[in-house]
Amino acid sequence: MAPDTPPFRYYLRVRYHECDAQKVVFNARYGEYVDLAVAEFFRAMRYGETLANGELDYQLVKQTTVWKAPARYDQVLEISVRTVHIGTTSFTIAADFRLAGAADVVCAVETVYVLVDAVALRKRPLPDALRRALESGAAGVATDHAGYL
Repeated sequence: MAPDTPPFRYYLRVRYHECDAQKVVFNARYGEYVDLAVAEFFRAMRYGETLANGELDYQLVKQTTVWKAPARYDQVLEISVRTVHIGTTSFTIAADFRLAGAADVVCAVETVYVLVDAVALRKRPLPDALRRALESGAAGVATDHAGYL
């Protein structure tokens, strides 16, 4: 993806039960948000059905989260998703969280996934078509589950 091309973006609204006693998004929720954003990323790359029917499957093997500022109830989060590395059997996705319309990143998550056989759960090489899809990354596509756009 060219540096000036906008990444895939996913919008969600923070719900009350996702906040902790400090009235901010509970830290563990960001992993859930990444799961949602990556599923929509794959759907935007036209791999939603392939994942749903079990032809393709992947597992998380490492996730690193850096929190920079809080997000609160009813705020809309914009999650920018892009592929940052593609290996033989694995790929790494970066997800940058911003309050919708803001420039500053409030949370950055990097996740390493490995492609697996859906039945045996053994790693397998990335097919060329998936590799190409991850390289282009649904650039410029936005999925809005928050009613923001």
